[in-house]
Amino acid sequence: MNRIAWITVIVLGLLAPFAVYPVLMMELLCFALFACAFNLLLGYSGLLSFGHAAFFGGAAYICGYAVTAWHLGPLQGILIGTAFAGGLGLVFGVLAIRRQGIYFAMITLALAQIIFFLCLKMPFTGGEDGLQGVPRGMLFGFIDLNKPLNMYYTVFAIFMICFWLIWRAVNSPFGQVLSAIRENEARAISLGYSVERIKLLAFVLSATLAGTAGATKSIVFQTASLTDVSWHTSGEVILMTLVGGMGTLLGPVVGAFTIVGLQHELSSIGSWVTVIIGLTFIVCVLVFRRGMVGELTRLWKRSF
Repeated sequence: MNRIAWITVIVLGLLAPFAVYPVLMMELLCFALFACAFNLLLGYSGLLSFGHAAFFGGAAYICGYAVTAWHLGPLQGILIGTAFAGGLGLVFGVLAIRRQGIYFAMITLALAQIIFFLCLKMPFTGGEDGLQGVPRGMLFGFIDLNKPLNMYYTVFAIFMICFWLIWRAVNSPFGQVLSAIRENEARAISLGYSVERIKLLAFVLSATLAGTAGATKSIVFQTASLTDVSWHTSGEVILMTLVGGMGTLLGPVVGAFTIVGLQHELSSIGSWVTVIIGLTFIVCVLVFRRGMVGELTRLWKRSF
């Protein structure tokens, strides 16, 4: 992304709450960050995780509990949730990173189901009801996050910081090595790279940023629920990434906006929204094999 693209994204983000309901925009940004974090693992490392909801939802529970029970500020809660997700990602990564393909995916799914069970049974999580009434509180002691615009711009700032970190990682030597491992792992090993260590670092970074998204969402909606840690959420983030275009920076953002937007706009038709999202995914797979952004990028390069 060049300077003009960055300025455009920032301006659109600053103006968005005056055109779209701020709470919807905050939900879109949280899931966009979640999808970007997942794309760092799948799109740039070639590792398919079926358990990323564990980091997203686990951080939401930890953040919600820290803010509610320990009376911490919202920023402190988000940081604690993010740190928890990073630590959990390290544990998951150490156990799963030596496996590849479907074995890696199944290990992450199994570990995520353990986290789901713990969130269901642990006394502080609220069981099937989840954590309710998480306070938004005051940011830096004087910014009231109960005001929608204040909350929105806080979420937007968190999103932009994390998005910049992902952009920086992808466009660094670390990102180039990740792409080399994705394309030909055996050759990367022959060149002397510590492949397992690099993949573990990518996994932990992805989990950490997914945790940031989940912790932020718990502050926005003042709740953390079992839906956040369920395998359905892991499936949704995969769908967002594929629809938008994995291996692209803006693809997961477009995918998240598309899927969450459809869920919001078509909520009145009940369970049929799942059918429509499924059909949307089929169309994208058949027509946009590289995802929406991937295909548009390819057409742009061919035209110019």
